[in-house]
Amino acid sequence: MDLKQYIRDIAGFPQPGVLFRDITPLLSHPPALRHVIESFATRYQASGVDAVVGIEARGFLFAAPLALRLERPLVPVRKEGKLPFETTSVKYALEYGESAVELHTDAITPGQRVLIVDDLIATGGTMAAAVRLVETSGGVVAGLSAVIELDDLKGRDRLRGYDVHAQVHY
Repeated sequence: MDLKQYIRDIAGFPQPGVLFRDITPLLSHPPALRHVIESFATRYQASGVDAVVGIEARGFLFAAPLALRLERPLVPVRKEGKLPFETTSVKYALEYGESAVELHTDAITPGQRVLIVDDLIATGGTMAAAVRLVETSGGVVAGLSAVIELDDLKGRDRLRGYDVHAQVHY
């Protein structure tokens, strides 16, 4: 399936100079969304993944159905101040700014093999921050997956040493 036909380009969002890849058309087309989830599931079902980490916010849209499909726990990585329990936090640079993400301190157990899922890899900053959170918690990163990878921003370079997978490349 050509997933690019379900991804819309929005120039100047969230700020001038940024070309945003909008996945809402993909989300509104059940066969395309099913294809994304099934492709992830096929890739990871025999990999021994113990949990699926979803990165706020759009990563949740893919991580939740994937965790359900794999019958594994879903672990949310959220923006700073959004989780109600004790957290570990990591600050990181975005393509267009700076942010921080958090994980509950009891979300990952030592040795647990974790798949991290987001909608998009740009500079790799968000994914790298999630990797640090998982590893700080004692987890083992079994894979990094996204629907979209923006190849020109070289986020994969920041994620060297990890199994990085994306379904669509720009």
